[in-house]
Amino acid sequence: MAIILGLDVGDVRIGIAISDELGIAAHPLCTIRRKNSKADLEALQGLIRTHKAEGLVVGLPKMLTGEIGIQGQKVQQFVEELKQQIDLPITFWDERFTTVEAERMLRGTKKRGRKRKEVVDQVAAVLILNAYLDRVR
Repeated sequence: MAIILGLDVGDVRIGIAISDELGIAAHPLCTIRRKNSKADLEALQGLIRTHKAEGLVVGLPKMLTGEIGIQGQKVQQFVEELKQQIDLPITFWDERFTTVEAERMLRGTKKRGRKRKEVVDQVAAVLILNAYLDRVR
């Protein structure tokens, strides 16, 4: 299987996870601190090239009803801009509760403040990517 990147796209940060080459597990990779659309897309393209990613899984925030709200629309717009820059398969994945689950997982750690927020985004990306990998296996 190919390397896949998982993205948890927020207004301030993009948490990124990476799959292993066998497509068995996802691991935290990094967090992109958002600046502007151009800089965000360039940073993401650099990661895609560096890690030779062959696909992306992007968390799509939905409301409890399953409808796509304002944040989901922002993520869809970001992906549309990304599609103009790269030629890779991009899959949306329902990310309801991933950030809540990531926060719960990190409660017992010593990470606090800004560092914790960056890690939370990466862990949320891991949860999104792992759910996708589990489904495709």
